[in-house]
Amino acid sequence: MQQILVTGSNGQLGHELQLIAQKVENYKFIFVDIEELDITNDDAVANFFSQHSIDFCINCAAYTAVDKAEEERLIAIEVNASGPKILSANCKKMGAVFIHISTDFVFDGKLNTPYLESNYARPISVYGKTKRKGEVEALVENPRTFVLRTSWLYSTFGGNFMKTMRRLGSERKELGIVYDQVGAPTYARDLANAIMQIIDQVNEDTYQDIFGIYHYSNAGICSWYDFAVAIFELSNISIKVNPIRTEEYPLPAKRPTYSVLDTNKIKSTFNIEIPHWRGSLKNCINKLKENA
Repeated sequence: MQQILVTGSNGQLGHELQLIAQKVENYKFIFVDIEELDITNDDAVANFFSQHSIDFCINCAAYTAVDKAEEERLIAIEVNASGPKILSANCKKMGAVFIHISTDFVFDGKLNTPYLESNYARPISVYGKTKRKGEVEALVENPRTFVLRTSWLYSTFGGNFMKTMRRLGSERKELGIVYDQVGAPTYARDLANAIMQIIDQVNEDTYQDIFGIYHYSNAGICSWYDFAVAIFELSNISIKVNPIRTEEYPLPAKRPTYSVLDTNKIKSTFNIEIPHWRGSLKNCINKLKENA
């Protein structure tokens, strides 16, 4: 039975993969977080791989504190760039496939049409720069690597914009939300399902030209303001939401104003159907209500 190593398993995507693992019978999963495996420690990773037969490694580990990364650059580089390099190199030694999760923040946001995988990556924040370096390192170390860029990830697990809005909606009567940054929210459960479809097809296919960079986000586009309004509507929360400009809510790290990802490549290569963001948001909020 093939083994799938999932690093950063305590994060949003890692938790969704844990739920999938409970239902999947044809793969054995190994879930680790920093307590079990520090991906920035070359010796620790090499030792771990020598003790386990790994066929696929899904790297969900990341330094995602976008604003703190402006000050904690070295930590961000270690986790977002050195870690993927080490994991990818060890995957190559074992003949394993490396699946690395990246971000829309590798782009500067100056386009006004969805970003293709082939568009030039020009990150404008420390977080984006370290994630881009991690992409390059992973692809160089192991030709059997998938880089999956996603955007605005949320789920019922951990901290994210959707859960923050629901909390603030119950605490306040009015909120100002940025309306001039546009992208696509992504439900981590949908991304986890897509990853498993890719793994299934890698095992079925005999050709090797499918590796490389792919974009995955839920269908459709919206601003953070639109996203927040939808969260409140679907959560039955009554609150006044005011659209504000980015300059009215200054943050240490720059954000791309437009970071919509073109997902045609992943859809056509793997025959993946991608749900619309609003339908997925409704599903996620319903899960939260069930668990409340």
